[in-house]
Amino acid sequence: MSKEKKHDLLGFGEAMIRFTAPDHARLEQASHLHIAIAAAELNVSVNVSRLGFKTAWVSKLVDIWSGQYIINKGREHGVDMSDVILLPFDGKGTVRNGLCYLEVGIGPRASKQMYDRAHSAISLIQPGDLDWKKLLSETRWFHTTGITTAISDNAAQEAITSLKIAKELGVTTSFDLNFRSTLWTSDRARKVMKEVMPYIDVIIGNEEDFEKMLGLKAEGGTEAYSDLDPENYKAVAKKVVKTYPNVQMVGTTLRHVKTALLNDWQTVMLYKGKFYASRKYENLEVLDRTGGGDSFASALICSMLEGRDPQEAIEFSAAYSALCHGFMGDWNWATRAEAERVMKGGSARVIR
Repeated sequence: MSKEKKHDLLGFGEAMIRFTAPDHARLEQASHLHIAIAAAELNVSVNVSRLGFKTAWVSKLVDIWSGQYIINKGREHGVDMSDVILLPFDGKGTVRNGLCYLEVGIGPRASKQMYDRAHSAISLIQPGDLDWKKLLSETRWFHTTGITTAISDNAAQEAITSLKIAKELGVTTSFDLNFRSTLWTSDRARKVMKEVMPYIDVIIGNEEDFEKMLGLKAEGGTEAYSDLDPENYKAVAKKVVKTYPNVQMVGTTLRHVKTALLNDWQTVMLYKGKFYASRKYENLEVLDRTGGGDSFASALICSMLEGRDPQEAIEFSAAYSALCHGFMGDWNWATRAEAERVMKGGSARVIR
């Protein structure tokens, strides 16, 4: 019998302090800001932990209040933060923790997210900072994203190194493309992804991600990458698998934005050659849309770790990620029981 792993999932990436203007205000209007954490891979580690699995997260942070805040909040949700590297604070800003600022839109005004991440600790990561063989030998699943590869050449190389070692050790790997035009160009992204993709088992991305980062275009989408029909996503997902036969699953969320606070929501995946789509959540009311995609990835990873039926997996992932829209912040406070109830058609009547 194989030895049980210390962790079910290990995440690697950047974490930033997130400041949100309250009550749909502009940042320049606000007299106070809500504080939270923005961190794609840590979002997944937290959510997967809350869903009942053993998780960890690794990164580099500066040892100042913001770094301690991130570590403490991860621990509150059961995430092992013991291998996060803390750098001394020099007071000069030559190395720092990143910041994120969010305005939550309303009506026709879109939400707006702005980043202040130059010289972040993780961008300066060096080979050997993290003992990947040790870390990855202790986990069943490894998750990182295109944000990490875009932060800096150092971070990109470290992500590639970690993915290679993960596959050598037989660890399942997932990668959320998360294209960010403010971090890198499409040309640069495609060059890096050619080195990344051979080591990925599960790829998560929307039609824009596939076009900008992999050079694979979905037919039937709009210039704004909205209103994509699930069948068109099925076609581009098949292109991904044909180009990279190592990929076992391709998944995404489909969002139709009616107003900033009213969306339609659906999740789909191509798994072992078969296509699965969840039911559509029409007129989903949105308190905060950030973190929805990471909630989808989290629930999908949990479903795969549990060996769920694929259709059940995509329905659970849709319900869990739909629920995330009702919480302020990137982390999903919905319980497994709530997601199970919603996926089975439970109503939103008061539970007494």
